[in-house]
Parts: sequence; structure tokens; C-alpha cells
Amino acid sequence: MSDRRKFIKNLGAASILTTVPLSQVSANKPSNIKEKKVIGAGLIGVRNMGWGDLNSFLKNEGTQCIALCDIDSVLLEKRANEIEDRTGKRPKTFNDHRKFLAVKGLDAVFIGTPDHWHCIQMTDACAAGKDIYVEKPIANSIFEADLMVKAARKYNRVVQVGQWQRSDPHWNSAFEYLDTGALGKIRQVKAWANVNYGRGFKVAPDTNPPVGVDYNRWLGPAPKRPFNKNRFHGSFRYFWDYAGGLMTDWGVHMLDMVLKGMNATAPKSVAAIGGKMAFPNNAAETPDTLTTIYDFGDFSFVWEQFIGMGTSPYLEESGEPGVAFIGENGILAINRASWEVLPLEYDGKYLTEVLPRRKSRFSGLDAHTKNFFECIKNRKDPNCTIEMGRNAALVAHLGNIAYRTGKKLEWDEIEGLISNTTEANGYLKPDYRAPWKLWED
Repeated sequence: MSDRRKFIKNLGAASILTTVPLSQVSANKPSNIKEKKVIGAGLIGVRNMGWGDLNSFLKNEGTQCIALCDIDSVLLEKRANEIEDRTGKRPKTFNDHRKFLAVKGLDAVFIGTPDHWHCIQMTDACAAGKDIYVEKPIANSIFEADLMVKAARKYNRVVQVGQWQRSDPHWNSAFEYLDTGALGKIRQVKAWANVNYGRGFKVAPDTNPPVGVDYNRWLGPAPKRPFNKNRFHGSFRYFWDYAGGLMTDWGVHMLDMVLKGMNATAPKSVAAIGGKMAFPNNAAETPDTLTTIYDFGDFSFVWEQFIGMGTSPYLEESGEPGVAFIGENGILAINRASWEVLPLEYDGKYLTEVLPRRKSRFSGLDAHTKNFFECIKNRKDPNCTIEMGRNAALVAHLGNIAYRTGKKLEWDEIEGLISNTTEANGYLKPDYRAPWKLWED
């Protein structure tokens, strides 16, 4: 017990103050946000999903992009040109997110950077009085995720996490069915990501960074390493320094839907088996094959991932990740394309009503960014709060920690610790590379 208390004390001693003090960044809350006719938005990390998030948000009347921030100056200029061509107004551009946060009129910040940057940028944005849309997983560790919850609540910010299925009418219609109780007791939930990509990820030599890329800033708090194309852009997800593989990529989306459907927050225990079983000699560190089993007390949950497979149990869409709620009377299976009920049969009769297959007809992302826009105005909690983001990240990271330690873990949600092994607790909190430090509540 004394060791556990010492560990908790050490965790609580962390602080985030970077080379530019936050006192030099405007910490004023947006004035009269409810009455503002135009919400000024900005994006940190202008490639891929962050760019998609921002453009989805800008579909809402009364929004304007006023600032962009990225470590790739070539891409940054390209994105600024695209905004200017479309709107007639050129956003300001920055390499340093702290200078970006000081832009006058910036109300909403989108964070689309690699996972290992999320905590610093989100907590800095909270301290600067901004509302935030942060991509999933909200952080690359459980400790960082907990800090982000504290920062959002301390500074009273609206924070929408990019787990956009919580705003999608398609998923919500499936949960409305689940809530009717027609399936009876849900005894087990399964989720999967049997994606069709990941082959041919060959080991590559270290090189110089691409022209225009500030690689040292891209690394940020992560350990210093030579530049390697495999660790950059989207494939950063397969290296522990920056992310958690398929588990914290697709997994977080599906795990979040499990938590929503079962009204759950944290497991009691978790165990995992897997490894680099299909592609042992490729460049990735994270597993290509993984089965993780969680005990939530009144139901069990099984997560499965297979890279380079392209199959989908229960539903016909090949390679589409999904979730299945297995009840006494039937199975509800859902993915982004469709949902359907697979009724069980007993004594020649179906135990629940046969329903036609339902297909998605909406943009869940557009619904999610619209909800964020509305919550900036009305100051209500959005559809995916920072706590929901933390819970999904918690489940994903615990699965990865169980895999990396090779042990069954028992989670103490009250203490915020793995209670049965000191070794595993070493994975809860990252060691930041100087001069970056963890935020202090």
C-alpha cells in the first residue's frame, strides 16, 4: 500500500510548461461567444483527418478558418492557399502551436496531430481559453488522458473528441433498438478491425527529413530518433513512441461504441494475446494480430484485430470494423455501413423480431462537427465529451499494456492504477523529452 501511495504521489507531481510560458498566450475566454456571428477556427496538424475535421466544421454557416499550424511548411502553404482560394481570406500560418494559440479572434481549435502531441496541445489550448475538437485517441497514455479531463474542466472549455459515431444517426438508431431490450440480457460484446491494409510495410533506412519539415518539432516530447519515413505521417501509428497501433486507431472508435451501448466506463480486468504473427519482419512495432478480453463485471468484451485480412464477421462489408452485441434472443451487429439483427431460433421460432437490414445514409462526421459548433454557441457538453474520450482511450491502452506485459491486469478505477503488478503501471505515464513537460493541475 505504501508503494502504491508513493506511485500516486509521483504521478500527481507532473507539470506541462513549455519553452514559451502559457502566460504569454492569451488566456482570456472568447468574449460574448453566444453572440458572435462568426466563430474563428484554426487547425493544428493540417494533413488527413485534421483537414477533414476542419472542412466539415466550415460547412456550418458562421464559421471561418483564421489560422493553421503545422511542422511541414510546404503542406502548410498548400492548405492556406486552398482556404484562400475557396473563401477569399488567407489564414495566418504557424510552425509553433503556442504562437498559433495567441491569434486574435481564434475561438475553436482543431487538433489533428499524431497522438503523442495531443495532450500538450489540448491543455495549452484550454489554458488559452479556446474550445477544442481533438482527434482520437485523445492521448498516447492513460495519465495524459486524465490530465486532459482535468484541464477541460478547470478552464471550463467545450471539448469535442473525434469519436464521431456518437453523433451519427445510423449508430444512434441501432442503439435505440438495443435499448428496447428485445435482445434480452447482453452476455458478451465483440468488436473487430480486420483491415485490408498493412501488407508490404518494409523496413527502410533512416534519411534526412523531407524539405520544409521541422522534424525536431514533429518529435516534440517523444524520444529523439533519426528520421525514418516509416515513423512519419500515417504510419506513425505502428510505433509505440507516438501511438498504439490498430488498437488505438480503429479500436478506439469501436471500443467507444461498446461503452456507449453498454453504458460502461472501465473494465475490471484485461488480458491479451497476439503479436507480429502475419508480418514478423515488417517495420511495425505494434502487433498485426491481437485478441484482447475484458471483464466488465456483468458482461465480457472481446476485441480482435487482424492487419491485412479484409474480412468482417456478422456483416457483409469486407474489411469494415464493427461491433456485435450478443444477447439471449439475438445479435445486433453494427458497422459504419449498416446494422442488422441476427435473431436466435429456439423450438422452431425466432426469439426476437426479424428486421430489415439498415444502411447508413448520413455523414456522421458532419453531424459531429455541427454539434461542436452548436455547443460552442450554447456552452453545453457535446456528444462526445472529454470524459468519453478518456474512457475509450483507457480501455484501448489497457489492452495494449496487457499485450506488452504479457499479464492479466486488474484495473482499480478509483485509484487510477493497475492493482496487481507494479511493472505494468510503468506504462501509464510517458517520459517527455526536454524541454517538454506534463501539465500541472
